[in-house]
Amino acid sequence: MKPFIHNDWWDVLKPEFEKASYQNLRTFLVQEYQTQFIHPDMYHIFEAFEWTPFSQVKVVILGQDPYHEPNQAHGLSFSVLPGVQVPPSLQNIYKELQSDLGIAPVNHGYLEKWAKQGVLLLNSVLTVRNGKAYSHKGKGWEQITDAAIQRLSERPTPVVFILWGRAAQNKISLIDTQTNIVLQSAHPSPLSAYRGFFGSKPFSKTNIALESLGETPIDWQLPQNVTVAETPAHHA
Repeated sequence: MKPFIHNDWWDVLKPEFEKASYQNLRTFLVQEYQTQFIHPDMYHIFEAFEWTPFSQVKVVILGQDPYHEPNQAHGLSFSVLPGVQVPPSLQNIYKELQSDLGIAPVNHGYLEKWAKQGVLLLNSVLTVRNGKAYSHKGKGWEQITDAAIQRLSERPTPVVFILWGRAAQNKISLIDTQTNIVLQSAHPSPLSAYRGFFGSKPFSKTNIALESLGETPIDWQLPQNVTVAETPAHHA
């Protein structure tokens, strides 16, 4: 099998890609991409893994599935491409970042800088039909992303897992909470942000945790001007 993730994630996840469940998922995806409008485009499905190699992951921010409107999703949870309006959940993330660390919101939603510092922006489902949230849920992605979470949890170097909302919190059974650090709160979406996301201080708590582990904290300040990063072509 030719690698379609171009770093150490490939060795970690290759056993999952060799399973029948992934072959079934791939067959489903080929049909979906041929007959439906699917996000992200097939060359950016694994972008989160591409940008944040396994050995460099310090933090995981777990999302559910990609944005399902045109030109938004590019393979990272909560992130959108430059020039795309910042979605409501990310607006609330920026509000909490300002409240927590005094970092003013930027005018874009491109989270490349976080990813390149070791923040794995992982959705539990990596593809979605246009306009239909959760439409690829239960098709096989969860086996791969659950395996990624488990492998990170088992790593000698601990990870800070940020679990926003019930769907993300349901993954806690995959995480060794004795050796890793788990931060939980309500989801940042407008429907739930006022139920415990605002005021949860995930960014400062993450950096305190990283420093306690002897790790460099994350610089959460995003650049004002961004361009799209070049990544290798890869698809399922």
